[in-house]
Amino acid sequence: MKEKLNIGMIGLGARGASLLEMIVRNAKDVEVAAVCDLYEDRREAAADLVEQARGKRPTAFARYEDVLALADIDAVVIGASWAAHLDIAIAAMEAGKYVASEVGGAYSVQECWKLVETYERTKTPVMLMENCCYGRDELLVLNMVKQGVFGEIVHCAGGYHHDLRGEIAGGEENRHYRLNEYIHRNCENYPTHEIGPIARVLDINRGNRMMSLVSVASKASGMKDYIKREKGLEHPLASVEFAQGDIVTTVIRCARGETITITLDTTLPRSYSRGFTVRGTRGMYMEDNQSIFIDGQHDEHHFDWKGQWGNAESYYEQYDHPIWKKFVEDGVKGGHGGMDWLVFEDFFDCVKNGKPTPIDVYDMAVWMSITALSEESIALGGHPVAFPDFTNGKWTTRR
Repeated sequence: MKEKLNIGMIGLGARGASLLEMIVRNAKDVEVAAVCDLYEDRREAAADLVEQARGKRPTAFARYEDVLALADIDAVVIGASWAAHLDIAIAAMEAGKYVASEVGGAYSVQECWKLVETYERTKTPVMLMENCCYGRDELLVLNMVKQGVFGEIVHCAGGYHHDLRGEIAGGEENRHYRLNEYIHRNCENYPTHEIGPIARVLDINRGNRMMSLVSVASKASGMKDYIKREKGLEHPLASVEFAQGDIVTTVIRCARGETITITLDTTLPRSYSRGFTVRGTRGMYMEDNQSIFIDGQHDEHHFDWKGQWGNAESYYEQYDHPIWKKFVEDGVKGGHGGMDWLVFEDFFDCVKNGKPTPIDVYDMAVWMSITALSEESIALGGHPVAFPDFTNGKWTTRR
């Protein structure tokens, strides 16, 4: 077991910078030896942050290849744009560095296959840092599912319901990649926040797998309306036709017969939600009102459910996941209510002990492939598209 780790941080935009700050504040046994970004101001600001927090300045690079060439780097954290995630991850695996990759969608099924094939050849572990798999309610529900509280699971749903109009419209000045994505692509572009926890509930890649999907997209009106109102008719983006539909709905069918519905909803006014929903033969969980309905316990409230909103918290005492019981006892820390720290704590433990990662290369390939597959289905008018089996049949025996 390694007592200390040396890591490289690649990609230092808003998300990468926030992750870097969390790591240097909380991971005392992890040294940030290198930082990397195409933009000089970002990498120098990151080097300043590390130096101020730890007293030692990391080496700053513009090219990720230079980080991977450092012999003393144990792992890299990828916080770069979506388009770069898989290329950097594949190069890092080739260099023998453990990989922690931020989330996003793939551009093609071929690049997902390349990721898997690189892992199977190099045996260098990669972990998709899907923090929502570590949310307290997501793990509460997972624990209840495994204990049979909801019976046999039949259907799950989720979504990325997040008003991003301001971020997208400010893409040029903020150097944010989402703007280009929304202009040119029409797909389920950010599936992993919702699909990650659902995949855990449904044993995806571990006794079950996703077989096919159908995706449809609404018209794209939200961004144009927002830009005209907020930035004016003379703004360069006011005449742009955005390809990305305002609402994308994707339905997935699994090998065991379960169905999944996921929704992308980021360019219309709304409240934030991931819409996590689990339906079983004996009960259900609904994130939007944080409630649990158990057959035989809540029947009298069938038509007056509003009074039960928020009752999920009452299940913490009996069903809170062991990860969160310890986290609460030790003191919750890290971003997004603690999820960010938990996912990194798991990753760093794997690197120190040379263990496989809990969200592994097969999970990463399947979850990210949803973007490319949905793009194809939408282009074909909602035609069903088959999922590749990235495990090559091993899903039937993996646990």
